[in-house]
Amino acid sequence: MRHEEDAEFYDEARRARWLATGTGALLTLAGVAAALLRLTGPAPALVPAAYATGAAVCAAAALLGSRGRTRRALWLLIAGTMIMALGDQFD
Repeated sequence: MRHEEDAEFYDEARRARWLATGTGALLTLAGVAAALLRLTGPAPALVPAAYATGAAVCAAAALLGSRGRTRRALWLLIAGTMIMALGDQFD
């Protein structure tokens, strides 16, 4: 009985790590793409800088998620997305 509970716990932890890593990588790619698109357009310099900063925060979240720090990764994903959204408000 105890072995099944341990296996279930490790499966959940593995899924959480993969989810945090994958989401962080996806948001990082989206932020970098948005920064490059805004950099080539007539947007103020603050907009691509905000997207790039948000992407860097999401990349840090992906790194933390891959190391098992999923709670901290979640908060960094939220912060990175908010930074990108704030940058979008200046456009």
